[in-house]
Amino acid sequence: MAKPARNEDNAALVWRNIPALRASLQSPAGISEGLWSNNAQLCRIPAADCWRIRCKFACISVVEKRDQHEFVPSPSQLLTHPLALIALVPKDAALFAAGAVAGAAAKTVTAPLDRIKLLMQTHGVRVAHEGTKKAIGFIEAITTIGQNEGVKGYWKGNLPQVIRVIPYSAVQLFAYEFYKKLLRGKDGELSVLGRLAAGACAGMTSTFITYPLDVLRLRLAVEPGYRTMSQVALNMLKEEGIASFYYGLGPSLIGIAPYIAVNFCIFDLLKKSLPEKVQKRTETSLLTALISASCATLTCYPLDTVRRQMQMRGTPYKTVLEAISGIIAHDGVVGLYRGFVPNALKTLPNSSIRLTVYDFVKRLIATSEKEFQQIVEDNREKKSQTSN
Repeated sequence: MAKPARNEDNAALVWRNIPALRASLQSPAGISEGLWSNNAQLCRIPAADCWRIRCKFACISVVEKRDQHEFVPSPSQLLTHPLALIALVPKDAALFAAGAVAGAAAKTVTAPLDRIKLLMQTHGVRVAHEGTKKAIGFIEAITTIGQNEGVKGYWKGNLPQVIRVIPYSAVQLFAYEFYKKLLRGKDGELSVLGRLAAGACAGMTSTFITYPLDVLRLRLAVEPGYRTMSQVALNMLKEEGIASFYYGLGPSLIGIAPYIAVNFCIFDLLKKSLPEKVQKRTETSLLTALISASCATLTCYPLDTVRRQMQMRGTPYKTVLEAISGIIAHDGVVGLYRGFVPNALKTLPNSSIRLTVYDFVKRLIATSEKEFQQIVEDNREKKSQTSN
């Protein structure tokens, strides 16, 4: 019996004995073979004799809702097997929660490096207002934050980033799967260009929806005098208007599109090129993700620097080209990669933590489903034995 699965791409095939099912040895006169051998004979069989036909197949009808309700684990069984409780949560919701937890954990652990990167990226714009030197180094950024704000300063602005990760990850992953289905060819395969396009569209979709939170995080992280997101938001609305929440959106979309496209495409192609047994290993996913993220970061980091400087209050840059030429004139080509080291250092633990947590929760979900199904099968078997 083919049992409907929780999604349209997979199905679970479950076999079980039906002791009460018996083949009839009776057949009408003149019919010595099964129905399948000569369909023409069916026309000559009276309706009243159909039940006595000797068949080589059986048709079984199962009402799934009744079946699930009848054999679902009891509260006492769930207390004995608590892991099976996870299977009661819809799989899509469970995977969404797994991605949210993994993203939040990764962002929290790597928040200090992200704060240092933002400080180095935006230092050039703040120089004009503070009269300090035009560049700040990695070590100097670490000591500056520690001296001025203490240990808590390294996690300043982390809350809005964690809040942003949840919808950002959900929208991006959902959009990526949607665009991949949309761009598949008639043969069901997705080309390299299709993967790149799907990743680019997914990145732009998620960025557009969550961009205001990203601007709030930046302002809270690098501008002094603010303590909460609400203070930053109210001040931006009062002094700069609602359009300030989308300052730098153009370069953000331009920057995230190639980044997600390259990242997702390389990840998919690398995993696909490996043997099936190797693909299922957690360390394979981890290494593949690190390679793809590193390639994407190296390629697209200059646009991220441009985006950050255009988001700052009092920025002299109005267009992407103007920002690129201004940064090069002020700091040289190296200015486009300002903060690249802490960003690269952040990529390793961020990807490691996110993949490890996500893979662990996914395995936990799969184990809980197997345990839940085993309880259902045991209950069905007991019911069958009782009926017999």
